Amino acid sequence: MLSKPLNVLHVITGLTDGGAENSLYQLCQNDRHNVHRVVSLMDAGQYGPRLDSAGIEVVYLHMPHGRVTFAGLWRLWRTIRELRPDVVQTWMYHANLVGGVMARLAGVKAICWGIHHSNLMPGATGRSTIWVAKACGVLSRVVPSRIVSCSQHAVEVHRKLRYAAMKFVVVPNGYNLSLLTPDAEARTRVRTEWEVDDDTPLFGMVARFDPQKDHANLVAALAELKGLGWDFRCALVGGGMDADNAELVRLLEDYGVRERVLLVGRRSDIPAVMNALDVHVLSSLGEAFPNVLSEAMACGTPCVSTDVGDAAFIVGDTGWIVPPSDPRSLADHLAMALDEYADVPVWQARKQRAHQRVVDSFSVQRMIDGYSASWHQAYHV
Repeated sequence: MLSKPLNVLHVITGLTDGGAENSLYQLCQNDRHNVHRVVSLMDAGQYGPRLDSAGIEVVYLHMPHGRVTFAGLWRLWRTIRELRPDVVQTWMYHANLVGGVMARLAGVKAICWGIHHSNLMPGATGRSTIWVAKACGVLSRVVPSRIVSCSQHAVEVHRKLRYAAMKFVVVPNGYNLSLLTPDAEARTRVRTEWEVDDDTPLFGMVARFDPQKDHANLVAALAELKGLGWDFRCALVGGGMDADNAELVRLLEDYGVRERVLLVGRRSDIPAVMNALDVHVLSSLGEAFPNVLSEAMACGTPCVSTDVGDAAFIVGDTGWIVPPSDPRSLADHLAMALDEYADVPVWQARKQRAHQRVVDSFSVQRMIDGYSASWHQAYHV
């Protein structure tokens, strides 16, 4: 028997193009049982229009980036009081703090925080974010009923920050597998657009230009591969990954790989991009549950990733895991992938294993079921 439908109000810091934002969108769009509304502390970003198109009501508070305003807090409190949700689900540190406290003050008892981050190193993460994350650790005993984390690794990190350990629930991110699936036509279309013939091995990394993503690690590895005589191309996709990024262009030129790298910039057709790649690479210093790995694997694209967050858990035996900040190891494993890529039957079997792992473990329905169970536990406490 289906449980009672719940009115869920999501409070998220912003709706830019990130993993937590994508998970929120997938959850609201695909959950046909519960009723969803969203509050963005900032503006519409990339996902606001998508939520609007899906018929999800969104309230924008237009607070400045990194700042909380009294007017924004007042409107948030008033919105919660007017909507009277059964559950408030917050996403990311600033929304956990602000949304959680305002929900408590508005009389909501069932509050679930969302943790989507596992690297709080100074330099890679802003000081204000680290401060808010630590403040949430103190408040975790009194504000949330449950803390939903997308990764087990993130749970361990936050337990060390004195978050209330017994409140954690791990719900891996889920993916719409009707969109993320092997597609030969999309592969051909994108590679033709990029002028990469089908016989040329194509690496790729879908990630914004950010210190956490450690593109310098990838570029250094590509230089090693080139020095060993391997033929390949590499597409860099995401915000800031274009020829206008002088720092990135200089990095590629310094390592002598500019002619091997396609600077694609931001794309909205990520399933097609993943199909175009032969191997997806993730060179990050830190992640929680890197969505790009599952997205690539769902399209039958094997991955080489640094050992960050839950990357090893996601990849399983379908790809390769290397230490962070180790370009030589990354280059060695990219060479292993290229060597296997030349053996068509073996490579096809690996592609099929990658796809099947996501089907078995990371469907959007599994994510919906996990969140829904957490909301009901919080609601009935």
